[in-house]
Amino acid sequence: MAPLRHRQSLSKEKFSGYFGSLKTQTYNDPGTRGSGSHSLRTISWNPLGSLIATGAADKTLRVWNPERPSVNYSTQLVGHTAGIEKVAFNPVKDAELASVSSDGVVKFWDVRTKAVINEVKGLGDAFTLVWHPNGESLIVGNKVRVLIPIYMFLSVNKKYPIAWTASDNIYILSPTQSTPLASHQQPVQTNQIAFCWSGDKIFLTTGEGRIKILSYPDFKPIFNMSFEASQPFTLNGHTSSCLSVEMQPTARFLASGGSDSIIALWGYN
Repeated sequence: MAPLRHRQSLSKEKFSGYFGSLKTQTYNDPGTRGSGSHSLRTISWNPLGSLIATGAADKTLRVWNPERPSVNYSTQLVGHTAGIEKVAFNPVKDAELASVSSDGVVKFWDVRTKAVINEVKGLGDAFTLVWHPNGESLIVGNKVRVLIPIYMFLSVNKKYPIAWTASDNIYILSPTQSTPLASHQQPVQTNQIAFCWSGDKIFLTTGEGRIKILSYPDFKPIFNMSFEASQPFTLNGHTSSCLSVEMQPTARFLASGGSDSIIALWGYN
């Protein structure tokens, strides 16, 4: 694949010159028009910007040509038995697409031939997916909750549950193997995962509103608190569940968003 062009930063004075003449283009799928179940859950560009993949709640997985909005120039990929939760192109292979569905299956597609080149089954209610920057592995997370009771002790021998917490399972997959390379149980709800651009660290958003910084692929804390060495350092900028996280292309900032309607920007060195 040809190397990508370097990204450019545009000042607000130049922005209108680049984008002022552009118009909104609508892409319609006539076979699903009017169906409330066809809500689009996920979208992904391929590395060259020549294809767009979309996944919907009604199991529709389609790859579009952005230059030709007619559905006749799109490719439908058929195989999942439940709604599509996430699609993502391999960052170094412009025709390899990964899709994850709540049917517990991750499929790897060659979008040129519509062929499934690999699949991994039995991943539970999977809903999130992210490629390693080198395209040789990826992370998939599920939301099949394992309930863990939190007890109050009345005495030495008596206790009763006062609350329940949840933990998610995160899998490391290879696009060429049909079973996970590894799995890591998380003690709290995990909503989204992002890699740093070097690929040796990951950022996990949690239901507690925190962002964990872990090494990859062993999932060990990168930093610990200075006042308590056994306590992992986290980024705390949300008052409720942290839902999304993304690294800036130049790696200067990390952005996160939460259910508290807050967008947080973190300086990153």
